[in-house]
Amino acid sequence: MTAPLPLGPLSRLRASDFETTALLKKTTDAGRRLAELKGLAASIPNQGILINTLGLQEAKDSSAIENIVTTHDELFRGDAFPDVLTQPAAKEVRHYVQALRVGFQRVGQTGLLTANHLLEIQAELEHNNAGFRKLPGTSLKNAAGQVVYTPPQDANEVIALMRDLEHFINNDALFDADPLIKMAIVHHQFESIHPFYDGNGRTGRILNVLYLVQKGLLDIPVLYLSRHIVRTKPDYYRLLQAVREQADVPAVWQEWVLYMLTAIEQTAQQTIGTVTDIKAALLDYKHRIRNDYKFYSQDLINNLFNHPYTKIDFVERDLKVSRLTATKYLDALAAGGFVQKVKQGRSNYYINQALNAILTRAEMVEGAQG
Repeated sequence: MTAPLPLGPLSRLRASDFETTALLKKTTDAGRRLAELKGLAASIPNQGILINTLGLQEAKDSSAIENIVTTHDELFRGDAFPDVLTQPAAKEVRHYVQALRVGFQRVGQTGLLTANHLLEIQAELEHNNAGFRKLPGTSLKNAAGQVVYTPPQDANEVIALMRDLEHFINNDALFDADPLIKMAIVHHQFESIHPFYDGNGRTGRILNVLYLVQKGLLDIPVLYLSRHIVRTKPDYYRLLQAVREQADVPAVWQEWVLYMLTAIEQTAQQTIGTVTDIKAALLDYKHRIRNDYKFYSQDLINNLFNHPYTKIDFVERDLKVSRLTATKYLDALAAGGFVQKVKQGRSNYYINQALNAILTRAEMVEGAQG
């Protein structure tokens, strides 16, 4: 007998079950905000700036859901000095950043989002090649240690379900619904298959944004739902579990999808604010440095905004100048208030004052809202 959804073939889902007035309205609202974010991100010539800065933010927030907690300062210092990074949580978050980059590259190269891509992403996250679960014994527990859900235990079933999910992701003819609705379903199915021994939650959240890129709803991975999930964690897990227990009840699926659409809409709105602030700060730095310093270049601006904490080595590499020249540039910018010079052992790093304020303020504002 075929297992009930979410663990049966996704082809059993009916698109008509997701055509309620509430879902259609929320899909439209979320899609509008997402399109606005896509357009705004495209207005920044060097989109790598957004990938780097917002990718670091997402890595921090997604890891926090799994109780891997670090601070902005630890994370940004880790970006500048990865070789001396000792804080375990910050190391884990750096793995997330690399996993996200690998996934984005694969989608760009192939136009697909496959099970093999997810295997690569998870391998980067966990720094192992364990692959899909082969041994039984995996179960999900609540805070009290009680088992609330047991995912498929048979290795062949895990592979079959992941193959089905891959087809659902890449063949839009299988399910004629808005991609945002499909993203919510894909995320739920992946988390319910729970195909890996470790890293399922973080891989699943990377899957969200890569799916939006694959479907053309974003050009670059800049919409990250982890902060919304952190703020609404009880609802997230309650609704995940509700669908697992009542997957044949359309209203239960609809509540889950509505939650995810709300997350997309609100996160897009917040990200629009953050990107707008980054763009304004970038232009401000560009104009003032160009007016006041003979060593202005676009490469310098890109360096300052690619790295919340930059250092002499980065400027030397990116601008192709000597170490002495890079030091003079950064010290002059520190004297002008653009960056703050901080000592790290025998080296120094330089904090982009405006960018750091935007990134830390965004977190504080959203935390207060939560």
